Amino acid sequence: MKHYTHLFLDLDGTLSDSAPGIVRSAQYALEAFGIHVDNLDDLLCFVGPPLEESFQEFYHLTPSQADEAVKVYRRRYEKIGVYENALYPGIPQFLDKARQAGKVLMVATSKPQRMADLVLSHFGIADRFAFVGGREDSSRRTKEEVIRYVMKENGLTRTEDIVMIGDRKHDVLGAKAVGLDSVGVLYGYGSRDEFQAAGATYIVDTLKELEELLLA
Repeated sequence: MKHYTHLFLDLDGTLSDSAPGIVRSAQYALEAFGIHVDNLDDLLCFVGPPLEESFQEFYHLTPSQADEAVKVYRRRYEKIGVYENALYPGIPQFLDKARQAGKVLMVATSKPQRMADLVLSHFGIADRFAFVGGREDSSRRTKEEVIRYVMKENGLTRTEDIVMIGDRKHDVLGAKAVGLDSVGVLYGYGSRDEFQAAGATYIVDTLKELEELLLA
């Protein structure tokens, strides 16, 4: 087991259970295109990956339609959906233990930068992080680009010092593209098969296992 000095954490599905707000906002956006989805579980694919990718992959919107769907999605999400959200139990304590162990905590999320800042402030955990990196529409559209941005802005070049923690294959694939190790957390919205296929360095079932892996 390597000794990592920097922990990069995803937000949705890793720090917080944000599914209710995300899936209801995706449902709202799809309605604008005449697509009616009654079972919200069918929309869990929207938790984690970049939104336009999910609109195209799972509902076959064109790139321009997907960009418009994201705009409709955000109209609901920014007013209502962002607050249909809750931290996973034990997250503040895990963050505190990690900092006490000397780890530098940073967020690397596909959520827009201003929304990530809003969520972290809303839950009162923004001060646990040395840096927060989110997506911007003109740049940083993929998880790989977000991770590279976080590294560049903080002058981090030693990939062996960093591990990316997330709940979907995009976290693992983004980390791999940059040369980072990764941890897939199964308490979020990904599956063991998904993580294994993507090549996660480690897979844990619970937050306790994550703590034992990285802080022991």
